[in-house]
Amino acid sequence: MATTIDYVKLHFIVWIWGFTAILGLLITIPAVEIVFYRTLIAFFTLGVVLYFRKTNFKIGRREVFKILGTGIIISAHWILFFAAARVSTASVCLAGIATCSLWTSFIEPLMNKTKIKAFEVVLGLIVIVGLYVIFRFEFNHAVGLTMAVISAFLSALFSVINGKFTKKHNPYIITFYEMLGAWLGTVLFLPFYQMYFTKGEGINLVPVGMDWLWLAILGIICTVYAFSVSVEIMKRISAFVVNLTVNLEPVYGIVLAVLIFKEKEQMQPAFYLGTLIILLSVLAYPLLNKMHKRKAQPLDNLR
Repeated sequence: MATTIDYVKLHFIVWIWGFTAILGLLITIPAVEIVFYRTLIAFFTLGVVLYFRKTNFKIGRREVFKILGTGIIISAHWILFFAAARVSTASVCLAGIATCSLWTSFIEPLMNKTKIKAFEVVLGLIVIVGLYVIFRFEFNHAVGLTMAVISAFLSALFSVINGKFTKKHNPYIITFYEMLGAWLGTVLFLPFYQMYFTKGEGINLVPVGMDWLWLAILGIICTVYAFSVSVEIMKRISAFVVNLTVNLEPVYGIVLAVLIFKEKEQMQPAFYLGTLIILLSVLAYPLLNKMHKRKAQPLDNLR
């Protein structure tokens, strides 16, 4: 059963994820190379921690391959996420990522063989409306938006899959193998990336200056810590609630950017209106879900 602390932790994790957009702008190397180092640092750091904690890495070969495969999905999600921001704008990228909750409202019932809840679909649509209000002037970037929407689909997919893994395995072991799978997926993609996407410039795996610090923060704090805690929280909170709350990531990210970069421009009224719409959809979920369960309870008693 989820507690208030679980929801506080979830919002703190989303706040950290909001910081990844800032890190993506601070790091100078391209998107694929960022994911290469992010996943490498993450699985190596977590592996060392688990080794010294004498954690048992054995979960069965079949389960390992399943989790590694999920890691490849994560790799694709992150590459598309960073690339979408690079080819368009951060706003367009985050607007596309907002479709994650809508995707989850369909994927989760299909994978768990349950009925699609109409109110979850409606809340997902409301979130999209809220972010459209904030970012409507960026919707002419079709390529970036399409990449971000695909990234959101992949995010929803691996979140639902993780919900199944957490019922059987240690969340930190899950994160370790997923980060390893994400790194391997990125490595396998590098030859195709160099051939078709670098425009003859080649792969840039040489971070410079502050890149190393930003990559360390991205890999350890924003990935190892945040990802592991999010997986652990999903033992008690559904994937839909997690992804619905994650829609606050662009709001937190923009606020952090203003505080860190000290933007001189004030937020437009549309930002506050869109933020209010998103907050209302997130806060409405527990109430609507409780009402839905109460309505279904008498029917369950008749079976």
